[in-house]
Amino acid sequence: MREVDRVEYAVRPVPDPAEEDPLFIQAVARALQVLSTFHGASNALTLNEIASRSGIGKSTVQRIVHTLRQQGYMERAPDDRGYVPGIRLLDHTLDYLRLNPVIVRVLPTLVELRRDTGERVDLSLRDDLRLVYALRLQSKRESYFATLIGNSVPLYCTAGGRALLSQLSDDEVDDILARSNRQPFTPRTLTDLKEIRAKVVMARENGYAIAAEEVLQGEVVLGVAVKDNDSRPIGAIHIGGSLSEWDKDSFVSNFAPLAMTAAGKINRA
Repeated sequence: MREVDRVEYAVRPVPDPAEEDPLFIQAVARALQVLSTFHGASNALTLNEIASRSGIGKSTVQRIVHTLRQQGYMERAPDDRGYVPGIRLLDHTLDYLRLNPVIVRVLPTLVELRRDTGERVDLSLRDDLRLVYALRLQSKRESYFATLIGNSVPLYCTAGGRALLSQLSDDEVDDILARSNRQPFTPRTLTDLKEIRAKVVMARENGYAIAAEEVLQGEVVLGVAVKDNDSRPIGAIHIGGSLSEWDKDSFVSNFAPLAMTAAGKINRA
């Protein structure tokens, strides 16, 4: 199963000093930019690779990496051929999960939904053009990457993304689609704007979205939007299954009512 995380995320450039907010601290931004170079990396990175990916000079990168190592946010790779993120980053992941009110509110319902479906159940939260997995409750057959929080998928070709888009205005949908790269992940990924909009309209009418093999081959996913206190969509619940066990229609008939009931309970709360 291929990894598709961070597909719509790039390292954010540090603003020009002449244009920056007077409260903006460039040194902090550069340190975070260095950490962001590991997004999508498949191996440890050398100083030269970090400098190239970040657009920051090597001497500055060297000082930042040294500081991050001293603080536990970066480590030497086990083979000593580069650098990897440090264990202290997990402390911040824990802080985000335990202090995010949406996650706290959703978790009990998600656990109940996982018990009722027997399939993988996820919560993802929106970050501009993508959904980032914040909670993942696994089924019996998941691969390594499908178990990791922090993986992300684009809005335009995923069930959760289209469920979220269906709760936005047409103008907002058009803006998001125009800014998305709409790259195909499988031969079945929809990239045509008209076809994607039709799927969003269908999700608006049904109250859920369904996507089969658009990101991962052999996978069918049903998504329902999760909203904030102002009824704005902020993420989605996903139920994921295998097409070796389900056809799309049976998956929908079994799990759409459960997903919509769960989302309704969360959104009322």
